[in-house]
Amino acid sequence: MWVLMSSPGAVFPAAGRYVHWGVVQLSLTNLLIIAAMLVVFVLALLLPFPGGRESERRERSGVRR
Repeated sequence: MWVLMSSPGAVFPAAGRYVHWGVVQLSLTNLLIIAAMLVVFVLALLLPFPGGRESERRERSGVRR
């Protein structure tokens, strides 16, 4: 099987978009991924754990499954 090697310019004709903050330079794709990860992290902190309140009530009342 022959593999055709080409220059990166032929595969990716346009350079990516970058966000500049002083000395910090991030690609737009990486910035969107970081923002999505932060949103998921905040939601994990704020949303209640499934069944968390029920198990706390059962433990306080002494009822076991």
